Amino acid sequence: MRNAHFTLLTLLFAVIVFAVARWIGNAYVFFAGYVVLQYVVLATAWNILGGYTGYVNFGTAAFFALGAYATVAMHKTIPAMPLPGMMLAGGCLSAVIGLGMGYLTLRLRGTFFSIATLAMAVVVQTLITNWNFVGGSRGAYIIRPSNAPLFAGDYTQYLFLVMLALSVIALCVARAIEKSRLGYGFAAIRDDEGAAEASGVPTLRLKLIATALSGGLMGMAGAPLPYYVTYLDPASGFSLSYAVNTIAMPLIGGTSTWIGPLVGAALLGTLQQVATVTISSALSLLIVGLLLVVFVVAAPRGIVGWFRR
Repeated sequence: MRNAHFTLLTLLFAVIVFAVARWIGNAYVFFAGYVVLQYVVLATAWNILGGYTGYVNFGTAAFFALGAYATVAMHKTIPAMPLPGMMLAGGCLSAVIGLGMGYLTLRLRGTFFSIATLAMAVVVQTLITNWNFVGGSRGAYIIRPSNAPLFAGDYTQYLFLVMLALSVIALCVARAIEKSRLGYGFAAIRDDEGAAEASGVPTLRLKLIATALSGGLMGMAGAPLPYYVTYLDPASGFSLSYAVNTIAMPLIGGTSTWIGPLVGAALLGTLQQVATVTISSALSLLIVGLLLVVFVVAAPRGIVGWFRR
């Protein structure tokens, strides 16, 4: 019942956000808002594995790019497929890859697991770079549909609305996990995996669920990217900023809680967009680095943890 009420409140908030954006009437609001919402999904997805379960994943960019390149492949083979269908396909692909990666690497713990995820990202980038069907190293151009569903002639608003809906789904999933037996199992693994195994917790199965959920949401977040940028190459799809922001935002907002990634993504994403317009886009990672150092020293549990204390 509580999850249903939370879902309704989240949907109402999303409707208000979209209505305010339409009322402002500035196209850049939708352009920048899409990026912020994209990071809300990525930060929430990372937190399922990194925050709830305690396994730090450095391979975020790989799952994100898999979703994006799945869209490129389907745009060439099934151009009539609607964007939500491409997002679902990209999410399924990333979830399967996440499940396979988890089966191979989740027997590792701590730093060894993190290094394995980083190596996986390098392998995926190398494969994509050498796959000519999706553009390879030269990249691929994507032409947006001439008419956007619901908002004819303005595809940016449609992308904003789609990512807003995905943000609602990601937050509802994270909230449901946090208050469920699955979430308690994740917390047991995070606090003491050895004790959890001794108590009969199926740790490997739960970790595989976490990697699949996390990877699937990241893939869905990356699927609309080709229509947003209209040109996709490995350098942009596997950009360092995705990996850094996706880890920093939950840490700054607060891990092990559904609202922490939302707070961190909204704060950092907005600051980066403001800095891009007023100063320079090169300041994005500098802002993340400075804020991360400040919060690690002053509030190691993030903004939400600091207020709860």
